[in-house]
Amino acid sequence: MKSKSTVVNAAIAGVLAMGSGLATVAHAVPDQPAEWEKCAGIARAGMNDCGALDGKHSCAGQAAVDNDANEWVYVPKGTCTKITGGVVAAVKPAKK
Repeated sequence: MKSKSTVVNAAIAGVLAMGSGLATVAHAVPDQPAEWEKCAGIARAGMNDCGALDGKHSCAGQAAVDNDANEWVYVPKGTCTKITGGVVAAVKPAKK
């Protein structure tokens, strides 16, 4: 009978340890930025966020070539100009 209680205690301790580990991981994720910027010139082919700046298309995922000046992706405000080739096209507040 003693071995069953040892196994149960070990299982409970494991569950509690996992729970505290998940809480630690949740704190490691950074907060969502307060604003995003539309960063043109850095999108990979097929990886743009929405329509081209020049109106060539109006959907995400349709960039034909890497780093086209008319294709863009959203990045946290202040990030775009730190990326080689990045040009800020517009800034928008993040959803709350």
